[in-house]
Amino acid sequence: MPRPKSAFESTYPCDFYEPSDLLEAGQMYTVYEIARLLQELEPEAELDRETEDILLDWAIPWIMINADDLVVAEPRTEDEPGYYGLAAE
Repeated sequence: MPRPKSAFESTYPCDFYEPSDLLEAGQMYTVYEIARLLQELEPEAELDRETEDILLDWAIPWIMINADDLVVAEPRTEDEPGYYGLAAE
């Protein structure tokens, strides 16, 4: 349900990383690793499932919005997610 802005102590600009600021050239990342990087965590950081699900809510739209700057690679195995990296290195 919507809430009035006055219900919040403060608000912040909605700035997102550019792919080249977030990802290293020559590396490929899973959506889970990108979700962690968007929160300034290490790609291997241990998270509980609930927190990881919340971070994915940010990462999936970020990937879609920045699709023109990314490449995708098929998973190496059936039980692994796909990988994303910078389109231009």
